[in-house]
Amino acid sequence: MLAIIDYGVGNLTSVLNMFKRLSVDACITSDLETIQKADKLMIPGVGHFDKCMQNFNASGLRPAIEAIKAKGSTPILGICVGAQMMTRRSEEGVEDGLGWVEADTVRFQLDPSLGLKVPHMGWTDVSPANSASPLFNDIPEEPRFYFAHSYHFRFYGEDLTTATCDYGYSFTCAFQRGNIFGVQFHPEKSHRFGMSILTNFAAL
Repeated sequence: MLAIIDYGVGNLTSVLNMFKRLSVDACITSDLETIQKADKLMIPGVGHFDKCMQNFNASGLRPAIEAIKAKGSTPILGICVGAQMMTRRSEEGVEDGLGWVEADTVRFQLDPSLGLKVPHMGWTDVSPANSASPLFNDIPEEPRFYFAHSYHFRFYGEDLTTATCDYGYSFTCAFQRGNIFGVQFHPEKSHRFGMSILTNFAAL
């Protein structure tokens, strides 16, 4: 069973509906016992980084999820701000992130001459890395995903990038460290490409 963590933020119903379309056994839950028994976890996230972290910390679920993460056997996928929370911090706020990866979340710094707006919104081509994670196995050709964000991951030291995207410059839009997966885009809004990502995650 796959548990979509309900900590008061995120587009939970859209994610669950996509899993239902894929015939994946999934549920939205804040129940500690259900989360501990799940064989996969998903951390969604929409909105302001600080609000998401504050809700997550106040939920009472963080210690259990941290313990599950530390064991290294349960795949955990963060989506959008849920993935940003896995970094050390964000320029969007002052709250500490989870620090599961050696990265920060930084605001786009775009050359004004490019005429690009922040936030980055809409469908954009994505390039899986040569050593892409299993999330990108058998992905349809010319993958494109739906984005809605003003901040992106910046890694330091070990590069955990599994896919990149270009918006004014190339940036990491997906990463993996062991059982930890993060994607900046919204697979639940990305049609067949997103369905492929979620199918691969459910199969881990």
